[in-house]
Order: sequence, then structure tokens, then C-alpha cells
Amino acid sequence: MPTYQLQNLTVRHLGARSSSALQAINLTIEPGEQIALIGPSGAGKTTLLATLSLSHQPSEGSFLAFGADPWALGEAARHRLRAQLFLAPQTPPLPPRQRVVTAVLAARLPQWSAWRALASLFKPDDPEAAWQALSRFNLGDKLYSRVDRLSGGERQRCGLARLLLSPAKALLVDEPLSALDPVLSELTLTTLREEAKARNATLICSLHQVELALSHFPRIVALRDGRIAFDLPREQVTPQMIAALYQGERPADETPPQPDDAMAVKPGVGACL
Repeated sequence: MPTYQLQNLTVRHLGARSSSALQAINLTIEPGEQIALIGPSGAGKTTLLATLSLSHQPSEGSFLAFGADPWALGEAARHRLRAQLFLAPQTPPLPPRQRVVTAVLAARLPQWSAWRALASLFKPDDPEAAWQALSRFNLGDKLYSRVDRLSGGERQRCGLARLLLSPAKALLVDEPLSALDPVLSELTLTTLREEAKARNATLICSLHQVELALSHFPRIVALRDGRIAFDLPREQVTPQMIAALYQGERPADETPPQPDDAMAVKPGVGACL
């Protein structure tokens, strides 16, 4: 059974009068596939990931996740389906005054009772698991730090550590490298791919770094103006295709890398939602 099946999918943002955010999207994504989404800013990558995570309801077309139409299910059944999906946004919604260990363990909230979740706020339920997840992103030393003491890149990796503790079968990651240097970028993508492979989970990752997308992902889905420009194995993606996709934009690979601490938050200032 495919993880996702999309046929002629159209998504319009609520209240928008302009053209659709996604138009006539056709995709079949199998369990265990690892896919990079590329395309210029505003192409629809984030909207597609939000749709796959059931955050946006399609306006038209067919959408199946694990063989089910989420929007034909009752609320309880749709909630159970959402538990199989994990969306890691570019800016993770980490409470600024919370300790990192608590923020990471929040990935397990859907599996916990209300009492267990409340107790973990005062005494973390499984700090060893949180430390192991953080260590895979070179962040183990931040286990008991406050979120608002982390740099931008550290917050991104903290959000990704949550993913490692989630039992999800579809891992949806939006621009995980925007605040990371080249070494941490390689580590992050390698860790995500290893985790997905270990649990045979589907991994879909949006990236502006085309060279990294081509070097790490076997399937490339390119979006432009809300439509699929091409959907190909990486071996079939040519420089001419990339040039046409980013016509009028500078590819991210030509931009000097942003250091991990460039987005550091001054003490007392919360930069997370």
C-alpha cells in the first residue's frame, strides 16, 4: 500500500483570491522512499508538506494517506492517522522557556496518557532517550538547556531530534538546513536518511540546496508555481532542468553558507512560536 496517492490535487489557501497554492499534483509515494522536494521560493514545497501532514485539506482531487481518505474519516480516526505522520517545520514550535529535554520528549505525547505527559513536565520521563536523539545531531550537551538559549541551528536540530523519538511512518521535513553549516548539513541529512531506512519510513524533505538533494536522495520532485516541474530519479536530472527550474533565481548552492550560530538568540528573548 502506498504511503501517499495524490491525483489531480489542488490546494487553495483559505481566503486567497489568487491562483492555487498547488495545482493538479499527481504523486504516488511508496513506503520507505526517500524524496527531496526542490524548487524556487514560493513554489509550493511547504504547502505540499503541510498537505501531506493533514494540515491543509485539498480543494480538489484525490488524496489518500496509507490507503485512507483522511477527510472522509471521523475526527478520532483522522487523529490516529495523523499519529503516523511527523512534520518537522523549518522553525520548530518549541516553547522558549522549556528545557530541551522536555521539548524533545514532547514527540511522545500522542502515545502518553494525560497524567504521564503532565508528570514529564516536572520530571522528564525518559531523559536517556532524549539525550541519545540529541547526540545524533551533535547536540547532547544541550539536554538541560533552555530552548531560548539555543542558536537558530540548534533549535532546528532540537526539532529534528523530536522526529527520532516519534513512531511515525512518514517523516516530512521542511528546510532543515537553513541555519546549518556544511558539516552539520551533511550530518543532518545522513541522520535523517539512516533513521528513515532503519524503520522503513517514508522520508520527504524540502531543500534549497540542490547539490545536497542530488547527492543524498534517489528521487527528486521539483515544484514551480504550484505544479510539478519534474519527478525523476536523480540520475536523470540534468543541469539544464535545474537551470530552467530556478530561472530568475540564484540557486541556494551559490549562496555562502550561514553559520550555525548566526541566528543565536540573546538570553531572555524567545524566538520560537
